[in-house]
Amino acid sequence: MKLHDPFRLREVQLRNRIVVSPMCQYSAKDGHPQTWHLVHLGSRAVGGAGLVMAEATAVEARGRISPSDTGIYEDSHIESWRPIVEFIRSQGALAGIQLAHAGRKASVTPPWDGGKAIAPQNGGWVPVAPSAIAFGDGFAVPDALGTKAIGDIAKAFRQAAARALSAGFEVLELHAAHGYLLHEFLSPLCNTRADEYGGAFENRIRLTLQVVQAVRKVWPQRLPLFVRLSATDWKEGGWDLEQAIELSRKLKTFEVDLIDVSSGGAVPGVKIPLGPGYQVKFAESIRKQAGIATGAVGLITEPAQAETILMGEQADLIFLAREMLRDPYWPRRAANILGEKIKPPVQYERAW
Repeated sequence: MKLHDPFRLREVQLRNRIVVSPMCQYSAKDGHPQTWHLVHLGSRAVGGAGLVMAEATAVEARGRISPSDTGIYEDSHIESWRPIVEFIRSQGALAGIQLAHAGRKASVTPPWDGGKAIAPQNGGWVPVAPSAIAFGDGFAVPDALGTKAIGDIAKAFRQAAARALSAGFEVLELHAAHGYLLHEFLSPLCNTRADEYGGAFENRIRLTLQVVQAVRKVWPQRLPLFVRLSATDWKEGGWDLEQAIELSRKLKTFEVDLIDVSSGGAVPGVKIPLGPGYQVKFAESIRKQAGIATGAVGLITEPAQAETILMGEQADLIFLAREMLRDPYWPRRAANILGEKIKPPVQYERAW
């Protein structure tokens, strides 16, 4: 059995191979996580996950998806995150955070309010992107970033990483998937630039590599660094698995430890063949061809399914998203189903 085996990355060790995937809660105030985040993330640490990842957290205010997104672009955010991190760690889990910039998909309402664009006069802002192309109908046309502003983005990621370290996080993930800013630079469907950040593959990956380099200047060698990639845009002429594999090879040389493999999000209206574990094949290809550890995510719901992925060496970690929303104690239930014994919190021992 591998699902409940420890997994070591650099100088930290996950108690098992189960990761709570970053999931936006749209419940912050001015970027500050609230009591909701403490209970939401903390309960999943109590539930037995090896790594609890905080949601996509903006590296600058205009990088939030919605005005209710968490941030780590102000020093005051450090103190808001610290008690959440301390509780996660007190329960035996590692605390991780995903650093993100929403790019052209920013300044919208939360999903339960329709995910509609918010105009600046109504509390929103003008999004930024590699090119002045709106995500879709009803979305704002973003400002195309100039060269200096692109450099400022890398600096913002570096500063956010330093704050994450101060808050006590031990795992850092950079969000380069789902049609957000770094992915927008990667995909020819979003990036029509004619300068050193557009056109050829080497140009489109430039910002992602610069961000990784900038972050590694402040993120200690003893701590692991992940990158979440969309393996494909699911549309001809877009970002694809071959390019994702090549970028993953380069990221490994830039001291990235694991690729969290997802897909899609760059453009609306694409057909995605949804099904159990539909993205696992991408994680397997990147793992084998780029020689880097991977995490599998996407419609993984059953313990036996997760165990099969690990035993087949298709991925090294299992990232659970919606299933963890349904059941914060999934890791404990999985252990019981697979015949493993894991110690509960002392407060819960009477139930085991």
